[in-house]
Amino acid sequence: MPYTPYTPHTPYPPHTTERLGRRSMLSTLAVFVVLLLAACASIGSPDGGEFDEEPPRVLGSQPLNQATNAREKRINIQFDEYIKLENAADKVVVSPPQTEAPNIRADGKRVRITLYDTLRDNTTYTIDFADAIVDNNEGNPMGNYCFSFSTGNEIDTMEVSGYVLNAQDLEPIKGILVGLYAVPADSTAVAHNTVPAEVPDSMFRTQPFERVARTNGSGRFVIRGVARNRRYRAFALKDMDGDFRFSQKSEQVAADTTHFEVSCMPDIRLDTIWRDTTHYDSIRPVRYTHFYPDNLVLRAYLEAGQDRHLLKTQRDEPDRFTVYFTAPADTLPRISGISFEGDGGFVVEASPGYDTITYWIPDTLIAYADTLEFDYTYLESDSLHQLYWKTDPQVLVPKVTREKQLKALQKQIDDWEKDYRKRQKRSKNLPEEHNPYLVTYIGADWKPSGTIDPATFPVLTLTEPVLTPPDSSAVHFQMRVDTLWQDAPFLLRPVEGKVRQYQLIADWELGTSYRIEIDSAAMQGVMGHHNRPIKQDFRVRKEEEYGTLYIQLHVPDTGYIVQLLNNSDKPMYTVRADSTGAADFFYLKPGSYYLRCLHDRNGDGIFTTGEYDAGVPPEEVYYFPQPLTVKAQWDLRQEWEPQSIPLHQQKPARITKQKPDKEKSVKKRNQERSAEMKKASRR
Repeated sequence: MPYTPYTPHTPYPPHTTERLGRRSMLSTLAVFVVLLLAACASIGSPDGGEFDEEPPRVLGSQPLNQATNAREKRINIQFDEYIKLENAADKVVVSPPQTEAPNIRADGKRVRITLYDTLRDNTTYTIDFADAIVDNNEGNPMGNYCFSFSTGNEIDTMEVSGYVLNAQDLEPIKGILVGLYAVPADSTAVAHNTVPAEVPDSMFRTQPFERVARTNGSGRFVIRGVARNRRYRAFALKDMDGDFRFSQKSEQVAADTTHFEVSCMPDIRLDTIWRDTTHYDSIRPVRYTHFYPDNLVLRAYLEAGQDRHLLKTQRDEPDRFTVYFTAPADTLPRISGISFEGDGGFVVEASPGYDTITYWIPDTLIAYADTLEFDYTYLESDSLHQLYWKTDPQVLVPKVTREKQLKALQKQIDDWEKDYRKRQKRSKNLPEEHNPYLVTYIGADWKPSGTIDPATFPVLTLTEPVLTPPDSSAVHFQMRVDTLWQDAPFLLRPVEGKVRQYQLIADWELGTSYRIEIDSAAMQGVMGHHNRPIKQDFRVRKEEEYGTLYIQLHVPDTGYIVQLLNNSDKPMYTVRADSTGAADFFYLKPGSYYLRCLHDRNGDGIFTTGEYDAGVPPEEVYYFPQPLTVKAQWDLRQEWEPQSIPLHQQKPARITKQKPDKEKSVKKRNQERSAEMKKASRR
């Protein structure tokens, strides 16, 4: 083929076009391979640049923060980025408290607040957001933020802080309101530093708080916008009806008997600059204003005599039913039969205070009827919190009817007989057996079993009440001496208030084994059943298996009860301290214990709550701030001055159930991004 020179106006020859097409395809394929290799070198989504780790910043507001002579009830706060409010209903608090709840919402880059109550003259208003404000994308917290303004010429900027604890166990209380009342200038309390406990403040009953805050997960509160040169009293309230005053017994309350004046002074704290979660760059001093008082401790309690109402009536099985009340009373309810005559002859098993009552029905004609109808007359609280007799008709149908019980029993009998016939075929010498399901027996359970402590007395719990305790001739108690069992003195007595429990009392010898046996049919239950033979072997631990703990209290008064607690904050051993403050614990199993004491002012042996109107505070409870380790064959002596440590620092974190709120922090996502990029570059 002759050569044809190429000019811009001359088309490619056919063979040249084919070669160029092949080259273009090869180039495209090469580019595709390069892109594919690049994609394989960095698996994952394309990098979108650094994450935003800056918390939201306020650009401005209307009115201005800390403005004076402000009367606007609509407030707008402008931020530099889109924000959102987290748990605003629980965290955002407006002070003074608002009778009609304000409308607080996030709207793009703004927070909009609408107040509906009439603004008071010459009053500082604070809107405490705590840590509720975060940016919309990354959730970076702004930190504790409070907006304030004044309707007068001056704005109050002082603060008061402290803690609210449960009076009975020093648990921090989360979400309870803490409020202030100004002490009137003409009050006799102004001339003294304390208010007598027997003189409660009527304002707590009749007027809402003047300033208010809410506690966090540590029980801590900060009340802002407090005025200088005025004296205050602090109160805590679990506000059930939203009126910001103590108006009903179901509200948990606390009242500080001291009054105080706020103050402040410059101070320095040390802030740690962290490089990551485990390393820090530096520690720098930061100047700030320290407000006082900052360590108020309020002990909250529920008053005795809570309103009593019938909570529910429950009948799981035909032969008994249980009635539950919201509070105790001193008188047992009355029953008047409708489907039966009289009171039915029921056997009553009741808790102290009759707030839980189980009625056993010995009469099978009544128990196995389809329904149980009667009038129930009980003590009920009226609108004035006074008890009166109320009668309610009750119609009870068992969840499991007698017919279902008989079907289930027949199935057990049939299953046993099938199994017995199978075993007969396999073994010609199988001894004769009686079907255990043909007769119903009283069930019995001993606790504890195995090995026991010298201060422990086993308790026998039965599945139904018995008409009479077992006769002494049918109960046999022995101790092991060498290889022989010998009779030993004992007492089997009913447990007070427990119609199905009996306690074995004996003078134990350490390291000795014991046995108790109760003959068959020694007890007859209210449902007509008898017991099978009951046998229990156990051993009392040896002396060398124990340690001893001697506690010496240094307290200004007498009447203290000392308790050793387990890891669940439950008492294991209780001793009343003597007049010198000594409380000794013998025969302790090795392990760690926690220590609590109660100032038992009335001597009843239990915690007694407070009564606000009578000016009676709850009894004082204290915790030793660290566990005590008891070792076998060791004596541990511990001096303890309960009032030397602030209450909010006493209870060990290990047994504190209310844990602090998880602190919000900026997520170090850029560090994670940088680390991932470094890993990708090394592949």
